[in-house]
Amino acid sequence: MLAKIWLENARGVMSEIENTQLDHIQNAAEIMADSIEAGRWVHTFGCGHATLPIEEMYPRIGGFVGFHPMIELPLTFFTNIVGGMSVQQFVFLERVEGYGNEIMKGWNFDPKDCMWLFSHTGINPVNIDIALGAKEKGMKVIVYGSANEATGKKARHSSGKTLFDVADAVVDTCVPGGDASVPLKNHFDKVGPVSTMGFITAVWMTVTTVAEILEERGVKLYIHPSHNVPGDTTAHERLDEALKEYKRRIAGV
Repeated sequence: MLAKIWLENARGVMSEIENTQLDHIQNAAEIMADSIEAGRWVHTFGCGHATLPIEEMYPRIGGFVGFHPMIELPLTFFTNIVGGMSVQQFVFLERVEGYGNEIMKGWNFDPKDCMWLFSHTGINPVNIDIALGAKEKGMKVIVYGSANEATGKKARHSSGKTLFDVADAVVDTCVPGGDASVPLKNHFDKVGPVSTMGFITAVWMTVTTVAEILEERGVKLYIHPSHNVPGDTTAHERLDEALKEYKRRIAGV
């Protein structure tokens, strides 16, 4: 049964992250905790399906203020499949060197910030633009993706560097290079990608570690609460408090 094959593959990715990446996750989480404790941001960026882990962080029930989503709509899959802003345009744009530099102009940054990027392959220019731009502004760069599979791959950026080469901290999502993991008898291409499972697993292992570090340091977390729990009469107050803190940080106060 192919469903079980995919489930086994997804579990295998999660187990491999647990078995090999805990120290790397701790290192990345320490960098993020430093930025949040300083009242600054963990900026998050990805293209295509790599925007999904960004949406997991904030705003999200159980997430907390400190993670800033940089989602460029033409580089997401929340576009038309064909026609205007379609998949073909997206595939073109993520390979255009210099586009990332223009994206960076839209935000305010500080050396106390850090940049958290998601890319399965780490070879496309937009992500590398963002990473190099962040380094120029004094930020530490954290990259999550299939780092081992990217070894020896040629970057599409004029720097000659992959995203993993630029990073100060790397967490390997332990996903096979082709992403799709379930073969079909009569087709060349496989089905059942597992990279999103790798991303989301690594994200919540990291964010919970950041929360643990900050709590141990005595830093107050502004957690996004569920407002659908019967009997919880203060959920909206806590939500307002979290959004107020988010707004304060965005304003740079």
